Amino acid sequence: QVQLVESGGGLVQAGGSLRLSCAASGRTFSSYAMGWFRQAPGREREFVAALSWNGGIRFYADSLKGRFTISRNNAVNMVYLRMNSLKPEDTAVYYCAAERTFGPPSQAENGYDSWGQGTQVTVSS
Repeated sequence: QVQLVESGGGLVQAGGSLRLSCAASGRTFSSYAMGWFRQAPGREREFVAALSWNGGIRFYADSLKGRFTISRNNAVNMVYLRMNSLKPEDTAVYYCAAERTFGPPSQAENGYDSWGQGTQVTVSS
């Protein structure tokens, strides 16, 4: 239903900040809850953050709350993930995902309908 393309990844020193972007196609973007997930080498894909269609409901992984911020701009079909105080353990491929719902966003992979191809974030120690 929606095409997603992530960008903004790269190499960052520990303690630095980075903002990831997710561009969505289609005129029905505002009907989707959006989420960010990440997958480190040798690990399962894990939930990072999510927000509802109008930004009114936000969820974060407990270990990331306070460092990461998810936001969206429906006028330009964009979702963002601001990452502060980055640590080497944040190194992963970060994925944007969409769920067609006006309710609270899912916090599990199987709740989402569409996925981007991911963007690599590498944090050096």
